[in-house]
Amino acid sequence: MTTAVPTQTDAPPDVKPPANKAALRLVPKAVGIMPTEEIEGRDSYAVTALADITDRSLHATMARFTFGLSPAALAKAYFDWAIHLAVSPGKQLQLVDKATRKTVRFANHAFRAASQGGQASNCIEPLPQDRRFDGAEWQKPPYNFMYQAFLLQQQWWHNATTGIRGVTKHHEAMVQFVSRQILDMASPSNFLATNPEVLRHTISKGGMNLVSGLRNMAEDWERAVSGKKPIGTENFTVGRDVATTPGKVVYRNRLIELIQYAPATGKVRPEPVLIVPAWIMKYYILDLSAQNSLVKYLTEQGFTVFMISWKNPSPEDRDLGIDDYRTLGVMAALDAVRAIVPNQKAHAVGYCLGGTLLSIAAAAMARDGDDRLQSITLLAAQTDFTEAGELMLFINESQVAFLEDMMWEQGFLDATQMAGAFGMLHSSDLVSSRMIRDYLMGERAPLTDLMAWNADATRMPYRMHSEYLRRLFLNNDLAAGRYTVADKPIALSDIHAPIFTVGTVRDHVAPWRSTYKINFLTDADVTYLLASGGHNAGIVSEPGHDGHGFQVMTRKAADRYVDPETFLAQAPQKQGSWWPEWIAWLNARSGAAVDPPAMAAPLGDAPGTYVLQQ
Repeated sequence: MTTAVPTQTDAPPDVKPPANKAALRLVPKAVGIMPTEEIEGRDSYAVTALADITDRSLHATMARFTFGLSPAALAKAYFDWAIHLAVSPGKQLQLVDKATRKTVRFANHAFRAASQGGQASNCIEPLPQDRRFDGAEWQKPPYNFMYQAFLLQQQWWHNATTGIRGVTKHHEAMVQFVSRQILDMASPSNFLATNPEVLRHTISKGGMNLVSGLRNMAEDWERAVSGKKPIGTENFTVGRDVATTPGKVVYRNRLIELIQYAPATGKVRPEPVLIVPAWIMKYYILDLSAQNSLVKYLTEQGFTVFMISWKNPSPEDRDLGIDDYRTLGVMAALDAVRAIVPNQKAHAVGYCLGGTLLSIAAAAMARDGDDRLQSITLLAAQTDFTEAGELMLFINESQVAFLEDMMWEQGFLDATQMAGAFGMLHSSDLVSSRMIRDYLMGERAPLTDLMAWNADATRMPYRMHSEYLRRLFLNNDLAAGRYTVADKPIALSDIHAPIFTVGTVRDHVAPWRSTYKINFLTDADVTYLLASGGHNAGIVSEPGHDGHGFQVMTRKAADRYVDPETFLAQAPQKQGSWWPEWIAWLNARSGAAVDPPAMAAPLGDAPGTYVLQQ
């Protein structure tokens, strides 16, 4: 019989020897001894946590004063530009030469204008989209001299911020963009003494326009600091003035309400339409007033329409990620739609971020053999982010980390915290024009339903927005085939359902050339339509208005790729709203009309409760 030999240990007799090395750390605690390495580990953890909290809190505080823009990102871009310009004497000489030439050109223009009664031709023309100096009064001295000198200076700064060897493209674009915004603030159109149109208006009103403008400014400031919506939004109450298409909430979870709209025709197409809107704003951009509601138009064309209404997330939703939006949003809605309209595939529609999410869900479904999608429509939605426009100037590692720190503190990103960045994208159209009209002219343009919707902002959870910025914007994982769902990569090329994609000509959020990339990312039939207008107004393009137009062309899966410039040259031009074109496309991919499906047991009337959350 063998006797076990006890293992020698420093532990007292009443403490059993540990079973493994990890448990050894517990032994000294039993006798009141703390190992040196654990003491060091605890100190290190405390210091690390304190450093993390301190830095994040500081960045979050800074973000409140910088409109969510990272000062470090901007400083890095300007340093890159300045240091390369400093060691480029040839570029410096070129800039001196350009400055001299522009000075001489302006002097010649001023001399000719003075000798010809101010009727000399311009020495520089504004860009086609620049409408600030179109008025006849701007063509008379001294105002023509002012704006001509301003445009020459603006052109020189463009030369100074571009074409410097060694500067990264991103930094060059950032410096050029910010410099242009700074110059735009100094435009002669922005000041009473140098704007002839404002001066004439001031004289005709006896200065009362300035009194009205001061009152407008005070009202706007008071509403901004108190978190109130702009003046006039009270005329567009959700459920009374907008989002009025009749329907019922038929499903609800912690993230969405699903609205089923009442049929407007005796017969409907058998395939339902499921709309996935963006969660950065309220869903009712697609159900505004009765005359411009895409939802109402769809029901009148004989479709059964379902709409996802996203919850406005709060701090307790901070850990909701993109995949939660996929599962609790798109997939849960599809399940509910299938239960209401059994044995029928769905026409899925995604707008903006909702279209990106729909693309992710569709690729995962295709990978897993889920064929419940009859067709896919993407409205101003990106799947490749390499050409995401000027918005990409604000998306880099420094900027994303800055936003993450801001969201970390409060658990979400408030859309108003990025309003500064979005406003800068077309400041001469929005910021300057509003300042001139509201504060110098003393006038207020009447608020439209689209403007009221734009003021009804929502929040975005910390985790979801961080994943969105990093995985899609920074890393472009979806287009590169690196995006994973359920720990397995997905590929847009797996999608074979027909796709209808709409881009808009003046889209600052999802530039049309970026949305056009769906043509070489999928192996499906793709119909691409380029509509007039911008990101919102180009989509809300109801029939019956003059000035609307579009180009459209279909590429079959077996056809060769057509680049954007060739598309512009070859796609036929059509006048009017693009909505009927889309309805014809949907009809061609739908079955014969049938009786409308029964309305599911309602949880409440449309527009529901989530859309009312502030």
